Amino acid sequence: MITRFAITILALASAAHMVMGATMSMDSARGEQLFSKLACVGCHSINGQGGKIGPDLGGRMDRGFTPASLASAMWNHAPVMWSSLRARGVVPGDVNEQAAADLFAYFYSARFFERPGDAGRGKQWFTEKHCADCHGLRQATDPVAKPVVEWQSTGSSVALVNAMWNHASTMRQEFARRKISWPELTAQDLADILLYVRNLPGSVHPAEALVLSSSENGSVLFDSKGCDACHSHSGKDALSAQLRGQTLVDVAVDMWNHAPRMAKEIPALNLDEMRELTGYLWAQQFFVDSGSPAAGKRVFTAKHCATCHDDASSGAPKLENTRQTPFTASAMVSVLWHHGAQMMEQMKSKGIPWPRFDGAQMTNLIAYLNSRGGGK
Repeated sequence: MITRFAITILALASAAHMVMGATMSMDSARGEQLFSKLACVGCHSINGQGGKIGPDLGGRMDRGFTPASLASAMWNHAPVMWSSLRARGVVPGDVNEQAAADLFAYFYSARFFERPGDAGRGKQWFTEKHCADCHGLRQATDPVAKPVVEWQSTGSSVALVNAMWNHASTMRQEFARRKISWPELTAQDLADILLYVRNLPGSVHPAEALVLSSSENGSVLFDSKGCDACHSHSGKDALSAQLRGQTLVDVAVDMWNHAPRMAKEIPALNLDEMRELTGYLWAQQFFVDSGSPAAGKRVFTAKHCATCHDDASSGAPKLENTRQTPFTASAMVSVLWHHGAQMMEQMKSKGIPWPRFDGAQMTNLIAYLNSRGGGK
């Protein structure tokens, strides 16, 4: 099992950020450090490691996870968190927008880049899916097929995607020669196989070192490698939209299953190119929330935000005059961290309950705040 991810994600934080050409750096290694520094680990664990007072944050998000859903969960949890910290005499550190983004990356990597596998099933699939026809476990049985213990890609999710993609062209020819049907995989099949091969004595699987970039290089590669001949960059039919909520193991399986249906020769990609492409698609579909300003306005009213923020006498800021950059999920967490406790006291004095949000409401609220000119 992969136990640690050093992941740097240069991701677009909102549609407005895309227009402005700005990017946000998300680093889960920094996020992991913050998780301890901010005293989160005293109450919460990540995949079983840490405190037991609160829920394990490595396993509580569903497959529809977005930064906005995490922001809403942290917002809903805040009153209990503040009470617990006061009771324990703990003074938490600062969380600015960068820190919030790093925490998002850490939570995301801990929850989504690995799914539980079964080595026993993996051994079975390794044979039934015809992997063993060419790949020996410890010694080569085919001159062009490395033995499994020498596979370098099993410890890196992007390397795995890249290896399976480049391997597909050769395998398509080999399966045709042997008159073997293309073996389709599910993500669970691949997770099982990975666990099996990682546990083989003498196997080589370096620690995960994943870098995803949302630079313009990904868009250029998307076109130069011919992806644009069948797939669009944007819109509801965009390839990135089809990847929403998927792990890199899911992506590897999708690309593997897609290979025999490609009309043209499969274009080879080196690891850096795969990293650029994956990051470009991931940034589009994951870190950009697309909400409805109209629905967000209803949330703004229903949650009593207007009671203070649209009343100059309350002392609360007029939100559209407070920021030079767009509101994002990271910004909402930072605002909560800096002003939430004071805001909760003011709401109590007015008899207003603490607002709770689900992910969709938070996404729409962010869209509405930006439509008011909150990010100029």
